[in-house]
Amino acid sequence: MIRVHVLAFGVLKDAFGADAIEMTLRDEATVGELLAELAQSHPAAPLRGIAVSVNAEYAPAAQVLHQGDEVGLLPPVSGGADAGPIAGSEAEEALVRLTRDQIDAESLVAAAKRGEDGAVVVFDGIVRNNSRGRLTLHLDYEAYDEMALRQMNELARQARERFKVRQVTIVHRLGRLMVGETSVLIVVASAHRGQGFDACRWVIDTLKKTVPIWKKETFVDGVVWADGEAFPAEIGLEASDAS
Repeated sequence: MIRVHVLAFGVLKDAFGADAIEMTLRDEATVGELLAELAQSHPAAPLRGIAVSVNAEYAPAAQVLHQGDEVGLLPPVSGGADAGPIAGSEAEEALVRLTRDQIDAESLVAAAKRGEDGAVVVFDGIVRNNSRGRLTLHLDYEAYDEMALRQMNELARQARERFKVRQVTIVHRLGRLMVGETSVLIVVASAHRGQGFDACRWVIDTLKKTVPIWKKETFVDGVVWADGEAFPAEIGLEASDAS
């Protein structure tokens, strides 16, 4: 028998009543078998359409689990300042960061510019005061930090390679955000505007589907976890994916 450490995020954390549980499985049990057991023990848990990670990497249903593995249960992703930056990576061609500080968009845009650039394209995602006709008070973002940073760094790498842009900045805020504050900033510097626009749009659209960050919305009349976009077919799993 093996024991694995299971992390639950977003709405799944509420469904399980905890953000982490320990599970005992047979030797060489798969991700699919783990999901099947969870579907039996927690029939009300919304397991359809989730993704699963093993040791902070997306995993298929057929992946074999081992003693001590860390398994993340990831619902579709949604797209306090005293804690400071959580973690990140910085290099000449990319800046990737999770932070609980307010995002200083102006300074990050200025830092991205170089003499060889003909364009800097910016996506500044901000908290709006309503959603689906309900008045928003504030949002709370949480992430699977280690995995989110890996995915964000990979997005920056792929964007530079795919669109031939020079530099990509991706900064996402966690914790409580008020109306008007920046939740995510994407900055792309490139020689030509077309490449910059294409890369910026691709980064934010892909981030919203694949990076494990979740959003809880607090309205004047209630609190909900935001519905995320469906995972790409190669990532999303079903509770019935037992092998």
